[in-house]
Amino acid sequence: MRDGNVHSAKDWRAVLARYQGRNLRRYFRAAAAFANPELYEYLEAEGFEYAIRLPANDALLRDIEPMLTRPMGRPSNAPVVWYAGFLYQAQSWDRARRVVAKVEWHNGELFPRVGFIVTNLTRPAKREVWFYN
Repeated sequence: MRDGNVHSAKDWRAVLARYQGRNLRRYFRAAAAFANPELYEYLEAEGFEYAIRLPANDALLRDIEPMLTRPMGRPSNAPVVWYAGFLYQAQSWDRARRVVAKVEWHNGELFPRVGFIVTNLTRPAKREVWFYN
């Protein structure tokens, strides 16, 4: 347990070092606090498979712009959910990485719920979101 005023991603290296040398398939799933290019590079070098939430930004939203248009027709009682996977490179990254987007349109809500995940997994986008959640 850590103090309540400690950033959730503090000491990520020490936590992941526990798994070095083990012959395991290693997965890492984390919240947006861990969205850090240094962490992605470490995970890739150490053979981890990962899915990490990304905070939305204008560039990511532009990449999914067609999904941000309200669905035509009478609204469904069930949410309308769309998924997309694409390559994206933030300025602080050394290369492009796969990003998966999920857009949910809920009846009675003016704007969609949008989420992004950066990952090195190759599953279909819907399965990627399922893994993350």
